[in-house]
Amino acid sequence: MSQKPKTIKNEDSVSDFIAAIEDSQKRADSQAILDLMERLTGCKGEMWGPSIVGFGTYTYKYASGREGDWMLTGFSPRKQALTLYIMSGFKRYDDLLQKLGKHKTGKSCLYVKRLADLDMDVLEELISESVIWMKSHNHRHA
Repeated sequence: MSQKPKTIKNEDSVSDFIAAIEDSQKRADSQAILDLMERLTGCKGEMWGPSIVGFGTYTYKYASGREGDWMLTGFSPRKQALTLYIMSGFKRYDDLLQKLGKHKTGKSCLYVKRLADLDMDVLEELISESVIWMKSHNHRHA
């Protein structure tokens, strides 16, 4: 039996989603990340589930045969932190993280309180290299 992923791309408005963010700093940071990721990926931001903005897609396939689609990169303005979805498999990932500024990491997630805590040039490199790596590693992408 095939299990559908909980978080899928939908037609909800990204601009309405960002405009509805109550915290003004988080709203401004989200708009800045939206603009940055659109520029770096060449893809318009799209809603994935109710609270994630994603850019581009790729198809993954597990050894079990299960497959699905996911974003190349994305973000979510969560209550605790701004969450950036950045894959970590590329060579310079750890070096760039050391130069990035104040953040925490989880599985394919980067958590930041505010963009002012980061070196934006390093963040741009991190996102760019992650997207390039994702596109080049046997994933089908659009």
